[in-house]
Amino acid sequence: MSAAFRLLAATCLLALAACATIPVLSPSVTYIVVRHAEKATDDARDPSLSDAGLARAAALAALLQSRDVVATYATGFRRTRDTAAPTAVGHDVSITTYDAQAPAETVAARLRRGHDRGTVLVVGHSDTVPGIVSALCGCEVAPIDESDYGNLFEVRIRDGHPPELLHRRY
Repeated sequence: MSAAFRLLAATCLLALAACATIPVLSPSVTYIVVRHAEKATDDARDPSLSDAGLARAAALAALLQSRDVVATYATGFRRTRDTAAPTAVGHDVSITTYDAQAPAETVAARLRRGHDRGTVLVVGHSDTVPGIVSALCGCEVAPIDESDYGNLFEVRIRDGHPPELLHRRY
């Protein structure tokens, strides 16, 4: 066997050994769940966003700009769709409507069935967001006050690991 062939064989074996030590990341999905942004007073039943709400929706889109957003969900109300819209436009995805009256477990099951990778934005309401987050992470989430618009819940789910919850303000 020539020295060049032995060197090539040794190099290949080292390369294979190095590949064996590279950890394989399990598929993961991150759900970003927020309440809609501040609403205007233009329509009692289905208000649009106020100027502050439009600014918050833009801030959310800026926060998620570097993420791999693969889907956005919102209820059928203008305030939730308008909150999701800047993120959806920025990532060239459509907004999927879900039923605001659906049980949180049903919404979470739909989200889990539909996505196993990437970042998914879910925009709900003060009385639905805690339940959806709880159903996604299997943990207790405190209620959101009607006057509070700044909560952002991030639930990361990876195969073989328990869900991780990060709660912050935005």
